[in-house]
Amino acid sequence: MSTTPQLDTDVLKSRVARFREVDSEIVRQVKRVIVGQDEVLEQVRIGLFVGGHCLITGLPGTAKTLLVRTMAEVLGLEFKRIQFTPDLMPSDITGTDIIEEDEHGHRAWTFVRGPLFANVLLADEINRTPPKTQSALLEAMQERACTVRGNNYKLPAPFFVLATQNPIELEGTYPLPEAQLDRFLFNILLDYLTAEEELQVVDLTTTTHVAKADPITTAQEILDFQQLVRMTPISETVARHAIDLVRATRLKDPAAPDVVRKYVNYGGSVRAAQFLVLGAKARALMKGRYHVSFEDVRELFVPILRHRVLLNFHAESEKVSTDDVLKQILQVKPAPKE
Repeated sequence: MSTTPQLDTDVLKSRVARFREVDSEIVRQVKRVIVGQDEVLEQVRIGLFVGGHCLITGLPGTAKTLLVRTMAEVLGLEFKRIQFTPDLMPSDITGTDIIEEDEHGHRAWTFVRGPLFANVLLADEINRTPPKTQSALLEAMQERACTVRGNNYKLPAPFFVLATQNPIELEGTYPLPEAQLDRFLFNILLDYLTAEEELQVVDLTTTTHVAKADPITTAQEILDFQQLVRMTPISETVARHAIDLVRATRLKDPAAPDVVRKYVNYGGSVRAAQFLVLGAKARALMKGRYHVSFEDVRELFVPILRHRVLLNFHAESEKVSTDDVLKQILQVKPAPKE
């Protein structure tokens, strides 16, 4: 009886060691192809280990597609890409039933799977497709399944959506509704590289050498890591701080600071608090710790909340961004002293 806890502890330590080894190798392999964007890469990895989806907002030519494709290669997962357009129908992404005839002349309905059936799905320019198609993706993101002609089909596990938005050329686009935005763990902002990093990219991509990343893990191991993240302990004090930060974004909450009362219409949901704790757990493991700290929560507060907090016309007229409001909340809500 006395050896069982020790055995469990040894197994857990072994799993954590493997988690850190794979995480370090993911970074090393991706860096062979992608230059810079360290913060972006960290958030994508957290999304993967949490089992959450990520929204990536960035200008054209900032390597959004290359980043997602490289991540899929490194993880040894099946990758599919959908270019969203105004004429895209739900069946174009989910698949559809067709009538097939066998050698005996018997006809039967056969389901032909669409690009949705993948481990890593790049939904390129998601705001360019109509709400009906966006809703089909929404069901897949939430339920890990899709429905076609009344039949429910389970998607492969793990299932990870990285959706991109182009912040320019907004004519003819269909902004994502708040309910769908709330399904994304992060809204990751992809900015231009520094001059030195841009020089590296040019050197890397204008020769005959083709940079390639090698697969270093499997789908089953990723699922194991997702369970490991959920097992990471978090103290009540740290969890309460995460909840306090999210509640501070809500206009009607008594603890809402003045900046929220002035500029915010709607704050973060309960899902925001759930994702903030889960993301902090993944970050703690990635940083080599066995428990969640205040720093983990505070570092992820802005990217997790920036697409969940809706500002009012005062913010728009005074050119105050969501990030500005969230950073001010962090200033007026310091971490408790440990």
